[in-house]
This record gives sequence, C-alpha cells and structure tokens, in this order.
Amino acid sequence: MIPWHEVILRLLLGATLGAILGLQRERRGKPAGLRTHVLIALGAGGFTLASFLGFAEADAARVASGVVAGVGFLGAGVIFRGGRGTQEGGISGLTTAASIWVTSCVGMAAAAGLIVLAVSISVVALVVLELPKLQD
Repeated sequence: MIPWHEVILRLLLGATLGAILGLQRERRGKPAGLRTHVLIALGAGGFTLASFLGFAEADAARVASGVVAGVGFLGAGVIFRGGRGTQEGGISGLTTAASIWVTSCVGMAAAAGLIVLAVSISVVALVVLELPKLQD
C-alpha cells in the first residue's frame, strides 16, 4: 500500500509537469492550454492510482490502455480541418493533440511512481514543442 502523502505527491508532480506543458501551449495561443493539460495529467494519474489502490485484483494495464484510448478522443477534439493559419483544407491542432496525449502519459508515469520517466518525457516534450516550425 502506498502512503497517502506519496499518493498526493505523485498526483502533484504529474499536475505540475502537465502545467509546464500546458503553459507552453497557452503561450503559443493554442486551444488546449494550462488548465486542460493539468486536468489531463491529474485525471490520468487519478485513474492510474485508482486502479492500483482500489482494485487490487484488476489488471492495471487495462486501465492504462483505457486512459490512452480515452485521451485520444480528447486530442481529436482539438484537431481542425481548415483551422486558423492553415492553407485551404489544411489541418491544424495536431501538435496540441499530441501534447495532450503525452501529458496523459506523464500523469500516468508520475502516478505509477516512475518519476524519472515522467520528468524525462516532460523535458523531451518541452524541447520538441519549443523547436521552430519549419516552413515549406
């Protein structure tokens, strides 16, 4: 059994890392920003911990796969055809959708106690999000 203070610290770590990724998206004026990313990391972490702590006989991998699929639907909601700043019929929001997906992974990793993994994924994601966009 994980002590409750550690449960809270894991959730806070995931939420903090999600906030950092969300702040980057918000600074860029993207539709899913700080609050969205924090809530995704927190929700993914909460589902992960609930599966570990509340359902000892259940397969935690099934919960993880459910979170991945569910967050995919959230990400799909920020993808637009013909969105602002796109060419005729172009697609926008793919990077934000990917950042939502990665943020759920960060929340799950932090909740599972995989701190180095959660921080490493966040750092790499932040570096990638800060790369300049290359024009055709």
